[in-house]
Amino acid sequence: MSSKGNNRYVISWKRRELPFLVLYAVGFYTVIIRRSLQLSHDHYFALYGLRTGWIAGRFNDVSDAQWRNFRGNLPILTVVFGIFSFAANMMRAYFGLKATGMSVIWFLLSLAYLLYLHGACIIFVVSIASLNYLFVKIFVRTKYFVPLLWIFNVFFLICNRIYDGYSFSMFGANWKYLDNFRGTFRWQICFNFVILRMVSFGYDYHWAILGSHFDHEKHIEYCYICKSGKTCYLLLQGKSVQSDKFSFITYLCYLMYAPLYIAGPIMGFNAFASQLEVPQRNYSVRDMIFYGIRWLFCFFLMEVMNHMFYYNAFAISGIWRQLLPMDVFIIGYGVLNFMWLKFLLIWRYFRLWSLICGIEAPENMPKCINNCHNLEGFWKNWHASFNKWLVRYLYIPLGGSQRKLLNIWAVFTFVALWHDLEWKLLSWAWLTCLFFIPELLMKSAANAFKVESAFGELLFREASAFAGSITITCLVVANLVGFVIGPSGISWLTSQFLGKEGLPTLLGLFLTFYVGTKLMFHIEDAKGRAP
Repeated sequence: MSSKGNNRYVISWKRRELPFLVLYAVGFYTVIIRRSLQLSHDHYFALYGLRTGWIAGRFNDVSDAQWRNFRGNLPILTVVFGIFSFAANMMRAYFGLKATGMSVIWFLLSLAYLLYLHGACIIFVVSIASLNYLFVKIFVRTKYFVPLLWIFNVFFLICNRIYDGYSFSMFGANWKYLDNFRGTFRWQICFNFVILRMVSFGYDYHWAILGSHFDHEKHIEYCYICKSGKTCYLLLQGKSVQSDKFSFITYLCYLMYAPLYIAGPIMGFNAFASQLEVPQRNYSVRDMIFYGIRWLFCFFLMEVMNHMFYYNAFAISGIWRQLLPMDVFIIGYGVLNFMWLKFLLIWRYFRLWSLICGIEAPENMPKCINNCHNLEGFWKNWHASFNKWLVRYLYIPLGGSQRKLLNIWAVFTFVALWHDLEWKLLSWAWLTCLFFIPELLMKSAANAFKVESAFGELLFREASAFAGSITITCLVVANLVGFVIGPSGISWLTSQFLGKEGLPTLLGLFLTFYVGTKLMFHIEDAKGRAP
């Protein structure tokens, strides 16, 4: 059969299977929605964290502390950032401020914001940040700078959690009264993001002194964003800024920049400092208004979901141990979707304010969680800005793809420690690494395999869909362990799904994820055909 005939045969087969895949997906989500409503109705009285809602007389699931705090503080956050953005943009326009001037303005505004958040604990933030700046300036030209930078920052990352943000009484009785003024938000939680920025500053300064190897012209040649006349994040991040930008005031401004301080998205020092000089131009006022409208739609979707389905309340109440295997899957799947939408709303809210202030941070959650069929793609599209940070400052310095199977252990162990000092997070990280290994080996084999016939292409597509179903199952299991049942629940989970009642459910899940993966292939094909 000719190459043209092969293509027609494959396209014909794809067209025939698509209606059946769509029908299966509709049936699957119909079952999920109906069963979720039933579970919420039957068990609401035993669930923690439900409050009186405003939709159809139903309760609202606000059991997640992070979402509850964000949702409750939205009005005051919006007023604060509105005032800060207006003041900063007016001063930039009126006085024609550049990098140094804007650094001073944003540092002062952010300092006021941090004083409200952390009270007297801002002393800890500024002290550790200042120590890091001195450390970088002193050791940046030395041979062992990089390992020392990591030791310094990981040390404070761990100590901040072990000592729960410290207490002033540790430093003497004269300081004890300051413990009464610790603010409204625990500083050590936010400082995890500050740690990432401190490492970024150190690396970017170190590379600027050594001489950047970033090929500006080659990047523009291959980057469709830069070709269109815009400036992409990779260009801003890779191109070193001038040495005068590595000043103490710009450094503090970068660490404390109010719109991104609490939750990110995370961005490198080069990308931040360059936009203090020249504000972002990729998003027009119209683009930002449309971005805000989409955010409001997502917020309404979250409200509807939390009023209809109490997934997170099930997870924290421990009721899942009393449920059938299929119901346990529904709760786990629902928690994943809740987490995805929660973080999308939090990250995009703060990113929008940053855009209004002239700083474009990388987008997190650029792809829907239900449109990821491999672990690598999932992590590139979940906390995407953190992924970019990890690749630039940890993965590549460790050897990149040359030591991929080893590097993922270091990367995910750091990710777990960065989130918190909990065994369930380490279990989640190491389970993810274990699941990564077969995927990486299969990708390596697939790259070496050449398809020469229509049958071979279909066979390869079927094998890829089967592999995708296994990967999605592993992803659900890893996140169930990390965020729902904990490592102690692994044996329980295994016994439930490998038992007489659970095995048919497990096989059904494999089939569902297989169908879902094939639908994702069709979406990718459609995007590939788009002009």
